Amino acid sequence: MMIQITSGKGPAECCRVVACVQSLMMKQAKQQGIELQVLENKPAELNRTLLSATMMATGNSLDTFIAEWAGTIQWIAQSPYRRYHKRKNWFVGVAAFNIQDLIAWNPKDVKLETCRSSGPGGQNVNKVETAVRGTHLPSGIQVMAMDTRSQFENKKLCMARLEAKLLVWQTEQLMEKQHSQWQEHNALERGNPVKTIKADLL
Repeated sequence: MMIQITSGKGPAECCRVVACVQSLMMKQAKQQGIELQVLENKPAELNRTLLSATMMATGNSLDTFIAEWAGTIQWIAQSPYRRYHKRKNWFVGVAAFNIQDLIAWNPKDVKLETCRSSGPGGQNVNKVETAVRGTHLPSGIQVMAMDTRSQFENKKLCMARLEAKLLVWQTEQLMEKQHSQWQEHNALERGNPVKTIKADLL
């Protein structure tokens, strides 16, 4: 399952809640024997805050875990950024998608090109085309790999990064639809959170 937590364009406090919810979910997943892998964290302006977090969950009892978190999360706490601010209710959205609903990964959809590495490494690196650029043709997503002097190793890295990036991109496409619905039904959703968490401070 793909899971994404979003601040829903909320203030800094909501971005802080995204990071806090991610931390709680990862702790709970570990306790329940579920592997929760972070694919991408989009940082917000302030330290320890996130606009969104995209993760992949694998393991048994995923339905129970997802059911507990999917929807609107209400976090009740004093703002750490505006100490005398009266508002104490902050909301974030959690959405989950079955990975089977996404575009199947097909290596044949990838165009690989070799090029010379740039940056440190001396003349030997630049003489040989060891860097690899991969393009996923259906989506247009591109990644580069120039981590090693081996073109073969860079190709493997490039393919792995492209597959991960495609997963994130597809999840974001689904999240855009979910987010539009979440915004449309904002008042209704906020009045009916799936989970409420209380803390002294964020």
